[in-house]
Amino acid sequence: MKGRNLALLSAFCATLIYALNYSIAKDVMPLYIKPFGFIILRLSGALVLFWIASFFIKKEKIERKDFIPIFFAALFGAAFNMLTFFKGLSLTTPINAAVIMVTTPILVFILSLIFLQEKLIKRRIIGVVIGLIGAIILIYYGPKSAVNAPNIFLGNIYVFINASLYAFYMIIVKKLIGKYHPLTFVKWMYLFGLIIVIPFGYNELMEVEWNNMPINIYYAVLFVVIGTTFLTYLFNLLALTKLKPTTVSSFVYLQPVITTVFALLLKSDTLNIVKIVAAILIFLGVYLVSKPAKQNA
Repeated sequence: MKGRNLALLSAFCATLIYALNYSIAKDVMPLYIKPFGFIILRLSGALVLFWIASFFIKKEKIERKDFIPIFFAALFGAAFNMLTFFKGLSLTTPINAAVIMVTTPILVFILSLIFLQEKLIKRRIIGVVIGLIGAIILIYYGPKSAVNAPNIFLGNIYVFINASLYAFYMIIVKKLIGKYHPLTFVKWMYLFGLIIVIPFGYNELMEVEWNNMPINIYYAVLFVVIGTTFLTYLFNLLALTKLKPTTVSSFVYLQPVITTVFALLLKSDTLNIVKIVAAILIFLGVYLVSKPAKQNA
């Protein structure tokens, strides 16, 4: 039970950092650093931290056949999902992005049915339908633009793609972390991820005018690199050692609550009826999908 409680705490800490990230990263993009260039900073900074941290654990050798799933985990969990998320966040609002990300447990459940033989329950099917309806309402019927959100519709699409890619990552990584220490796995995943994103973000990174960035933006970049990229991935990997992918992903439903409070305090976003209705539908869908069967922990 102690190990499970630690896993639940790790999942909550990751969720808290992710929730704050929506508004903090939004302050950086695209005025100071464009999204794809920011991803190179995220991956390169976190890569150094993970490799340093790996020296404090027992050395493990990755089997050659496992580099293939690690590459795909990097593709879905440390490259294209980050590219689509930051691109989407640069176009939409923090609250919109957080609400759409709540669809992750629904997408994980759909993939678990296919790849992990998750038990098919009528209640969960209904939850999938309700949650996706909520996402569609937010994407198609929300406002089209706002201050510092030039194309909310396209941004919402990018964020939904990110949620889909992250769901694939959650399924792939579950089998790998049962075999290797999380640090052993993630340092290689980030190395592959950095190699993948360099062609996409190199030019944007070279455009950054470091001398013109205020000090609070430097702090925001550090938060994203150390907190959102290093600590959250570590927390989630630790949580997955004791919890199912559907359980870990269900913590994402807390993100809109924390993100909304933080964004409203910073006056970086506003609430409206479309966001509220969509959030209620998505929350209900996630609840129906994530509620465990009586015999499941």
